[in-house]
Amino acid sequence: MSFDKTVATAAEAVADVGDGATLAVGGFGLCGNPMGLIEALVERGVTGLKVASNNCGVDDWGLGLLLANGQIDKMTSSYVGENKEFARRYLSGELELELTPQGTLAERLRAGGSGIAAFFTQTGVGTQVADGGLPQVYAADGSVAVASKPKQVQQFEVDGVLRDFVLEEAIRTDFALVHAAVGDRHGNLIFNKSARNFSPLAAMAGRVCIAQVERLVEPGELDPDRIHLPGVFVHRVVEVGPDIEKRVERRTVQEA
Repeated sequence: MSFDKTVATAAEAVADVGDGATLAVGGFGLCGNPMGLIEALVERGVTGLKVASNNCGVDDWGLGLLLANGQIDKMTSSYVGENKEFARRYLSGELELELTPQGTLAERLRAGGSGIAAFFTQTGVGTQVADGGLPQVYAADGSVAVASKPKQVQQFEVDGVLRDFVLEEAIRTDFALVHAAVGDRHGNLIFNKSARNFSPLAAMAGRVCIAQVERLVEPGELDPDRIHLPGVFVHRVVEVGPDIEKRVERRTVQEA
């Protein structure tokens, strides 16, 4: 049996991502975005996508490309700034948004990949995250068409004190898209510093994980202690090379 998970092109890697698919996508801002795979989905023209990712890129980069092309129907995110088209579509009722605290989003993805259906957390207790009422879909007239529903709250004793915890469900998606610095043919991945961000968690949440890598190596070349995500979570690997464009979301410099 061959364990070679490589495919020749990004287009081939996403060829079975169809209309209405759910995606978990790595990246934080514009750091660690799987741009080759995103651009391949833009070319495919699939619609009705439901995406779980920390944010939705900017107007002309990252997931913002899919959004601007009208291919995303729903985002599950913790941060939605830096994208004017996102705000326009959300406030006009063209886009559904499930706002989720950042740490909760990370744990929901990890839980989905670990076979955990749900978990209790203190984050969000006493807010609309737990109590419901967060606008998820707006009507054309600006009123709230769909609001988040209340979640189960339960008390647990922690350090001898009863505290409220809210139940959060895991995220499990049809596909996951991630970018890694190095990968081998078996799907073992190494990420570059902060570009790791949500990517291992997103990869775990996808039933089919597709990884684009800057450098492809042979099995056995990677030090096992340096691997950030084992190949058991990865199903397809496509090499995109080291010269891909990497944009800076907000450049700040200090005067000399």
